[in-house]
Amino acid sequence: MTDSASNSSPDLHGEPVPPASSRGIAALAFPALGVLAAEPLYLLFDLAVVGRLGALNLAGLAIGALIMGVLSSQLTFLSYGTTARAARFYGAGDRAAAVQEGVQATWLALAIGTTIVIAVQLTAGPVVAVLAGGSDRGQIADAAMPWVRIASLAVPAILVAAAGNGWMRGVQDTMRPLRYVVFGFAVSAVVCPLLVYGWLGAPELGLPGSALANLVGQWLAAVLFFRALFVEKVPLQLRPPVLRAQVVMGRDLVLRTLAFQACFVSAGAVAARFGAAALAAHQVVLQVWNFLALVLDSLAIAAQSLVGAALGAGQLTHAKSVAWRVTFFSTAAGAALAATFALGASVLPAIFTDDPAVLEQMAVPWWFLVAQLPIAGVVFAIDGVLLGAGDAAFMRNATVVSALVGFLPLIWLSLAFGWALLGIWSGLSAFMVLRLLFVGWRALSGRWLVSGTR
Repeated sequence: MTDSASNSSPDLHGEPVPPASSRGIAALAFPALGVLAAEPLYLLFDLAVVGRLGALNLAGLAIGALIMGVLSSQLTFLSYGTTARAARFYGAGDRAAAVQEGVQATWLALAIGTTIVIAVQLTAGPVVAVLAGGSDRGQIADAAMPWVRIASLAVPAILVAAAGNGWMRGVQDTMRPLRYVVFGFAVSAVVCPLLVYGWLGAPELGLPGSALANLVGQWLAAVLFFRALFVEKVPLQLRPPVLRAQVVMGRDLVLRTLAFQACFVSAGAVAARFGAAALAAHQVVLQVWNFLALVLDSLAIAAQSLVGAALGAGQLTHAKSVAWRVTFFSTAAGAALAATFALGASVLPAIFTDDPAVLEQMAVPWWFLVAQLPIAGVVFAIDGVLLGAGDAAFMRNATVVSALVGFLPLIWLSLAFGWALLGIWSGLSAFMVLRLLFVGWRALSGRWLVSGTR
């Protein structure tokens, strides 16, 4: 960094960053929420289209979507890391340098994406076979294989879009990414049934048609993100020092994501040991949790952009103000969601299933969900603040320790002592509380208040 809180006076360099009003936070958060929600909503549509082909094709799509989801979630650093770095330059009044972060992240996206495509093409067979499992293993694997091979070709485009989202959020532009992503998924939504069912003279491809539609939409969105870089008229050549800095931050964020995935995969595996009803109940409530997390994550994205810009401008007081304001809004949102799901506890679960055994099992994780939402409101907001500050190493350590101390032990003790969903969701709650303690201490300590550009 060019300056730090210890050796520079706050609020003295860079162009003044406008105060973070409620309207300003909302203007960043709502489009970000649209981007976050677009893919899950499209996946629901895709499931509805493919579901009419029967259980076998639906199972094949589930396997393929799982593989693609793991790949894309592991590389979110291209979005979050780029936002943090670009926002600092933007706050310092150097938009060209902020966009340059996007250029380097895009090169990184293409390199990583191409490597992943090659790896998937070489290993798809055994990976799909392992994931398929069960008595219909061979048939499910046969159904999933073409989908995976085609859909994997979209990985570079997905990562380019992540990089594009990152630098645009950094310059406080969340509307263009929303338009690009929605356009791509809208095209996919139109093309998908045409290719799956063979409508309007299109070839009837079945499940592979779904993958091809997704491929077309993802690359169309990527082209729009490419165009956004070109119109900025910044140099497009590789800059190794910037790439190295992005990779270092990316390493920390990837390890953090791995900790999350280890926990949730373990939770699903243990839940499955207690029967189909327990697994179904766990999965339904977890999906509700994941969807609600999108709302809170949109506020965290606003925090990333605003905090990064304030620190880049050297305005430490403003950065603290943003942190408090976003945390207040996020906590209020978490509390409102908690109240809604508490009041709807007797009605809402029946929306997802009418199976009495599953509904009975859902009662336990449902109330854990309600209790966690206000805590999550605080945690997600401060996560956004620390990401905006580029405090990735601390977040990595906090998440890994919380997982190893809180979540994972209770998950596996649940299996050993038969605690079932009570133990699993106690683990998730412990995980959230520990993260709250870690990030809350970090926020209050002020150690993240380091000004300047990286």
